[in-house]
Amino acid sequence: MPKLVPAFTTDLGAVYKTDCLNLLAAIKDHSVDCVFADPPFNLAKDYGNGSDKDDLGSSEYLIWCYSWIDQCIRLIKPGGAFFIYDLPQWACHLAVHLQQKQMTFRHWIAVSMKGTFPRGKKLYPAHYALLYFTKGGPKTFNRDQVRLPVPKCRHCGKDIKDYGGHRKFLNPLGLNLTDFWDDTAPARHRKFKARWHVNELKPMIPSRCIELSTMPGDVIVDPFAGGGSTFEAAQLLGRQWIGSEIVDCDLIRDRFKRNLPDVSLTKPLALSQLLKEPNPELRIDTQRCPISLRNNHTMEQQNLFRDLASTNY
Repeated sequence: MPKLVPAFTTDLGAVYKTDCLNLLAAIKDHSVDCVFADPPFNLAKDYGNGSDKDDLGSSEYLIWCYSWIDQCIRLIKPGGAFFIYDLPQWACHLAVHLQQKQMTFRHWIAVSMKGTFPRGKKLYPAHYALLYFTKGGPKTFNRDQVRLPVPKCRHCGKDIKDYGGHRKFLNPLGLNLTDFWDDTAPARHRKFKARWHVNELKPMIPSRCIELSTMPGDVIVDPFAGGGSTFEAAQLLGRQWIGSEIVDCDLIRDRFKRNLPDVSLTKPLALSQLLKEPNPELRIDTQRCPISLRNNHTMEQQNLFRDLASTNY
């Protein structure tokens, strides 16, 4: 059986150029602390392997999402966190599936969407959905690590609000983070963006999720690495990381070379213990995870998928 070695490594992490199901299938049960997933949105975008790969019927897209979600749930430790960044039209279905799998709902975080446009007979879209679930109660919730600075006027430097005369009672570390994030504009600058033809997350979004839900040394998984934003954030925060990218891992290597030039590029031997077959080369099987997608769903679910497929989004 063919084996695959990481395409890029640092002292804390490794990324594989492969289908995410190959990597997820190679990792032990209950072995990771957090999963951050930013999957393709099914908008017929070409990420480097053809736009048809991101242009599935509604039912096929959801079935595919459920397959990698179920694998991620298997990997997460009790109390571990699961974040999924997607469009609201998909996130509502993914949230129901997560609850059916006994995951605990924490938040639907609305991440402000900048520079959008009206779409037919619909309201003006203004946010992406960031689902936050945990496997049972959260083992880590670092509220104080993600507090926000008190907003100040950019002209006079004074506080914008008076907080009802209770300013002196505010936490000196800053304001509580809410479930509406409006400070997360899309990545435009080369420092934050590796692929100019598609939108990318700034590292601050996965960074905030990682800092909120994990401790230094914990393990982060990103099944859809893209330009490597999650890995950059994890590396800077001292977390171990592992993930996959089906198209081009050179972009991730370039990101680290550009933004983190002093990082050690040694193999992270500690990650070997995550694998079902531990080995110092971090080799994994490349045979796709044996999941019979359609057979894993009830007839009622399959009827729902057919209904969704005929819906005009």
